[in-house]
Amino acid sequence: MRTRILFSLALGTVCAVPLLHAQTTPTPLAPEVRQPATEGQEGSLPSYPAYDRKQPTEPVAVKPKPQEAAPAKVPPVDQPQQEPNQAYAPYGPGADLEAKADRLGSAYIPVDSWVYTAMTRLYSLGYVDTMFLGMRPWTRRSTLHMLQASQDDIMSGDSEEAQEILASMLKELEAEIPSWNMSRGPVYGVQSAYTRLMGIGGPTLRDSYHLGQTINNDYGRPYESGFNNITGFSTLHEAGPFSLYVRGEYQHAPSGEGYGLALAQQLSINDTLIYTPPNAPQSTIPAGPIAAQNSFRLVEAAVSAHLIGHEISLGKTDAWLGPSMGGAMAWSNNAENIYSFRVNRVEPWSIPLLSRITGPLRYDFFIGSLKGHTSPNHPWAHAEMFSFRPTKNFEFGFERSIIFGGADHEPVTLHTFLKGFFSFRDTTPDEKYSREDPGARFSDFNFSWRLPFVRNYATLYLDSICHDDVTPISAPRRAAYRTGLYLSHFPKLNKLDLRLEGVTTDPGVRPSSGGHFNYFEIIQVQGYTNKGFIMGDWIGREAKGGQAWLTYHLSGNEWVQLEYLNKKIPKDFAPGGTTQNQFKVDVVKRIWHDLELNAWVQYERWKAPAYKTGAQSDTAAAFQVTWYPKLHSGSTNQ
Repeated sequence: MRTRILFSLALGTVCAVPLLHAQTTPTPLAPEVRQPATEGQEGSLPSYPAYDRKQPTEPVAVKPKPQEAAPAKVPPVDQPQQEPNQAYAPYGPGADLEAKADRLGSAYIPVDSWVYTAMTRLYSLGYVDTMFLGMRPWTRRSTLHMLQASQDDIMSGDSEEAQEILASMLKELEAEIPSWNMSRGPVYGVQSAYTRLMGIGGPTLRDSYHLGQTINNDYGRPYESGFNNITGFSTLHEAGPFSLYVRGEYQHAPSGEGYGLALAQQLSINDTLIYTPPNAPQSTIPAGPIAAQNSFRLVEAAVSAHLIGHEISLGKTDAWLGPSMGGAMAWSNNAENIYSFRVNRVEPWSIPLLSRITGPLRYDFFIGSLKGHTSPNHPWAHAEMFSFRPTKNFEFGFERSIIFGGADHEPVTLHTFLKGFFSFRDTTPDEKYSREDPGARFSDFNFSWRLPFVRNYATLYLDSICHDDVTPISAPRRAAYRTGLYLSHFPKLNKLDLRLEGVTTDPGVRPSSGGHFNYFEIIQVQGYTNKGFIMGDWIGREAKGGQAWLTYHLSGNEWVQLEYLNKKIPKDFAPGGTTQNQFKVDVVKRIWHDLELNAWVQYERWKAPAYKTGAQSDTAAAFQVTWYPKLHSGSTNQ
């Protein structure tokens, strides 16, 4: 134990690199940003010091810098011109991040929003150095703060792509930015209304725990061959430190064939269960016949309070814990969100002395009940993550998820929670099968790095997870990995980007584990799932594959994208193995400012002899219309 702790401390020291010292005076964010109010004024904006140890800890009033030359043009925001105000200064190690803290509450931005695509590209273009790529979602105000910390560089730089993204983001967040000398009042209204019409021709896969998925990272929504539809809305309410966000939708999917009884029994036995009630039916095994789905579901629904840089919430909220685009090893939106209690440090925090080495940090904790488990029934899960940014180009994080409790196994109490929370040693069989079980423990390590010399072009990242080890760093051969490289643009082709990711959950410690390794647990045998879908990476158990995206950006929030996906499962896990190949074309286009059209076509060819003999194929085509009405906002005199 002592060795592992020393190793973790040494890792933090090794990862530290010299901190940047140069700092430019921030140019005002026009026209929306107001001057920071004095301490105690509601709605005041914090002034975050830069990556500079000598930066003063108190904000300094800065006069607007006169323009000597015509600045790069940014598409105008639909607001009357106001007198400019001082924006955020970037933060950095050793600085007092609590000065002039923003006390206003703010709703989370859903992880399937275009905002993350735009902000990630902006980061890889060399801006928004205060962004934490591996911890999502972000709140609306924390996203605004990232932009305010980098707006001077964007406006004075020569990247038209960055300026387009900035303009699109300011339009998205305009309700958070009142006019001159005003504090933000209540923000409320319908944030979005949408409908997605999808048709699927041919047999599909819908089994992330065994054979595979035809559609992934879609909140566990139902789909089958034939006509599918989702129609929903989201509402947002922010007042002072409090916020309420609700996103609900009607979901329709036709009836389906599903697995035969023989295959369902075979897969269940492989998971060490006998396929009889109460373990039949199981949400992890789509046994047929599958009834048509026509239901209303809350996708997200949470009430939150902001307290000293934290968002404390209760309800359903998104989580995407990892830097990758195709999947997140620890937590993603592949499964339906769980109802949870959450404490999220949404604003970076600098700890005296420690942050001189590790840089600012963020952390996230949530705990809630899992559904769809039958053995044992109704277990709980909690996750905690710490992420650090020692330099503006490098970020790393550690995460831990634990599934514990469940009927007829152990109660969900403070004692059983703390048992797993502070457990870092191997568990004996007697302890594992008793009421002292610390739970199924999964540990994650990830990093992202804007590469030297090409930091405005290339970002390298890695996401890894292991089961029953302190961290993947201490047991690299037992870990699962998703690695990626993102090229934000090419010389002379500024609107084109490329992303490549490879993934494996098939460790090299033995020829085969029969699926009994990553995302599996001998007590909670339905594994790392909620309502039948894996909560982490859609690639599933004992699999290998990869994804590639080539995207042409029409503007800051419009694009045309080509995607390729491959996945393979060995024969000694799923009988006969599984192979999937997908090709997808996706187009996102805005009509005016508030109407988004999204159309995509996907062709899939797959083999799963245990389910259907011979090669199979399916084609899915979808068309989604999303309306983003203008939010109502009020401002008050400071």
